[in-house]
Amino acid sequence: MNKIVRGIICILIGLVIWFAPIPEGVKPDAWHLLAVFTATIAAFILQPVAIGTASIIGLTTVVITGVLKPGQALEGFSNTVIWLIVAAFMFAKGFIKTGLGRRIAYLLMSKFGDSTLKLAYTMAATDFIVAPFTPSNTARGGGIIYPIARSLCTAFGSEPGPTAGKVGKFLIFSSYNSVIISASVFLTGASNNVVVMKLTQELFGQTITWTQWFMACIVPGIVCSILIPYILYKIYPPELKNTPEAKEMAYQELISMGSMSRNEKILLLIFTGALILWATSSITGVDSAFVALLGLSFMLVTGVLTWDDVLGEKGAWDVLIWMGVLVNMAAYLAKLGLITWFAKLVAAQLVGISWVMVLVLVCIVYTFVHYGFASNTAHVMALFSAFAIVAVAAGAPVLLTAILLGVFANTCSTLTHYACGVSPIFFGSGYITQSEWWRHGFVLSIVHLVIWLGIGIPWMKVIGIW
Repeated sequence: MNKIVRGIICILIGLVIWFAPIPEGVKPDAWHLLAVFTATIAAFILQPVAIGTASIIGLTTVVITGVLKPGQALEGFSNTVIWLIVAAFMFAKGFIKTGLGRRIAYLLMSKFGDSTLKLAYTMAATDFIVAPFTPSNTARGGGIIYPIARSLCTAFGSEPGPTAGKVGKFLIFSSYNSVIISASVFLTGASNNVVVMKLTQELFGQTITWTQWFMACIVPGIVCSILIPYILYKIYPPELKNTPEAKEMAYQELISMGSMSRNEKILLLIFTGALILWATSSITGVDSAFVALLGLSFMLVTGVLTWDDVLGEKGAWDVLIWMGVLVNMAAYLAKLGLITWFAKLVAAQLVGISWVMVLVLVCIVYTFVHYGFASNTAHVMALFSAFAIVAVAAGAPVLLTAILLGVFANTCSTLTHYACGVSPIFFGSGYITQSEWWRHGFVLSIVHLVIWLGIGIPWMKVIGIW
């Protein structure tokens, strides 16, 4: 299907909704906004144009048609949550530019890299450390984790093909899954998490703080971080079990990097300070976005990053555009009463059904629908509101529902080799076939569902999330 056909399909979807009979109790502006919003989401999925382009077209359409006033349509760009993501992208740039991310990985490898399984855990630990400041699986996994994992495979003579089983199959797939787990644990570990946070605020009037998300996810996240590499170790038993050469390789890499540069030391201080301020935001009252912007300010003033670096970080400005537009449309769907109408409609159909059962079923369907998506963010924008409303209408606690759906929008990335931006990078290494990825990815998705529902729900009860 070429781009023109896909574009026509998106437009037709919008027109069908626009001209369909408006249900009783729904305002015309709300219904027409739903038409534009749905067409824009369809463009996210079918991608006849870039996501940013689709967002700009949607933004222009709601104003030209009189659905929203210009000021209302542009409100999303003043959203502090979006600026949190923009600033966090700059942290990722700093980790890659200064080499601090690589240094952390090699330092851990030099201490714990004497077996293949330990190497996998080391890569997981590296990603866990860097994840709070890199809200992009592509930046973190593709820019830091993948290059190191791939170079380790080469060092052990494990290349795609006959030697892939030495360490490559296991280490590449394990490293990929570690990136997915870290994205789930930290609110700032993936941009789609912040979309969940903002939609929860707009739909239900409840805010998820950085600390709440972390505390809710840390225990099931650690269980996943320990269990999934071990499961893959059994699925792909590497021919090389002991890898003392990895410690030597890491040591040599650290020697070649030399002592920590001035910029690495400064970034480490900024990194630590930001983490402390985020964790204590409920005490200090400092908004999370401005903690990140404060860190960015220090990076710019000290020369860790230049303004050209900031201008060149296309991913951050791309997120600013599409998230500013889409989240604002979703917010106005709530303000114009469409969400309340839908919630009442759903609640009437769920009388007598346990909210726990509804929430479990919602999470399962929400996970496997991702076979039709190539973006975690598109998944969230298309499905989160409807699925969350269904669960909450059945009686499920808002924060529990929102966090679980936020997590499963990440863990579903195990399913396919096109699931999110970083998937094609690891799949493109050539170590894992498509059939292997789909088979084992399905198994891992079940593991995630069992852990996050079986351990996550009780744990979130213990700490007072619900």
